[in-house]
Amino acid sequence: MHSFIDDYYAKILHMKEYITPLIDLLNEMTPYLLLGFLIAGILHEFVPRRIYADRLSKNNFSSVLWAALFGVPLPLCSCGVIPTAASLYREGASKGATVSFLISTPQTGVDSILATASVIGLPFAIIRPVVAFVTAIAGGVITNRICRNEQKPAQQTTPQTEKKSITEKIIGTLRYGFVDMIQDIGKWIVIGLVVAAAITVLLPDNFFVTLNKYPLLNMIMILAVSMPMYLCATGSIPIAAALMLKGLSPGAALVLLMAGPATNMATILVINKVLGRKTLITYLATIMLGAIGFGLFVDYALPHEWFANISHRHTAGCCDTTTPWWQTISSIVFMILLFVGFVMKFRKKKTVAITEQRFRINGMMCNHCKANVEKALSGIEGVYSVRVELSEGAAYLTGENIDSPKVIDTINGLGYEYVME
Repeated sequence: MHSFIDDYYAKILHMKEYITPLIDLLNEMTPYLLLGFLIAGILHEFVPRRIYADRLSKNNFSSVLWAALFGVPLPLCSCGVIPTAASLYREGASKGATVSFLISTPQTGVDSILATASVIGLPFAIIRPVVAFVTAIAGGVITNRICRNEQKPAQQTTPQTEKKSITEKIIGTLRYGFVDMIQDIGKWIVIGLVVAAAITVLLPDNFFVTLNKYPLLNMIMILAVSMPMYLCATGSIPIAAALMLKGLSPGAALVLLMAGPATNMATILVINKVLGRKTLITYLATIMLGAIGFGLFVDYALPHEWFANISHRHTAGCCDTTTPWWQTISSIVFMILLFVGFVMKFRKKKTVAITEQRFRINGMMCNHCKANVEKALSGIEGVYSVRVELSEGAAYLTGENIDSPKVIDTINGLGYEYVME
């Protein structure tokens, strides 16, 4: 009996060792995440997407520059940026501008910049958007030069949408920031926190110290693992922080924060289909060379003291038992929003209309994809309403005399794939 109690007590202590760093990371990130989600909603509702397209059409440096400037603060993940970039390209954006947008956007965002400052420190929060901006400019300029003789596709116009009142925009801001974005990246933030806590507990201290003797090999290994995976720009932060506490160099951590969010297999396949193989090669080469180049620059050219504070941030938590009330409230609010968002996401709607038609679509991965498809299909003549079910990978169109070929062309034109049933 005594042995059983000892074993049970040991298990509780072991769980506490895992849960404590998880809660510490959650408390540090959530205030900045909530602020970032709010700013993301403001950008989505009050900055029309047409403003982006109007400045990206020319095959010159200016369009590449504007695309990078637009992309850095936008809170789009690497799957959400795919339809946005494809749509911009179809509306007349140059290939260089499109690649610049694809590189800069998923690496950063107002939410991830703020979260980076809270978890890894201000220097990293400054370096991330700078690196994203510079690599985006380089990739866009090279793409424009390589593809300067290629003919651009016919420009497509985006359907005009009804103007919204200030009240509707405020409601839309809150809905996009605290519902849609929570649904899109909430899962990845949770996964990032769980993985980070597991790394903190399971990996021995200074695990990566021996690998740091071979910095280039270390970065290539991180690059090979992170590029095909989906890593959210915000969800990757606690993973990078935990790895740095185990001895991973700041430069190698930067490689993870760059390459992970910027690429995944879905992005690679869509870029190859929409923009072509030459553009894809340029895109991948820019990210790989940029990640390793800036990683080496961080390790060898910047003061190591800039990145040493991360250990003090997290080890201080073991001695300081008090947590600021605003961090606790932010964590509670975030968890409530997360729960509500997941419930709303997976709740199935059972509305059926007699004139409803179903179109299977491959490639939709988040609520931003859903919004793009719904907006584009709503502009087709004869369509009264559009309902996209992400869980089914399908769009339900209600109307009369719906032009099915037009619907299919619109789906494929957005960078997705229509699947015949």
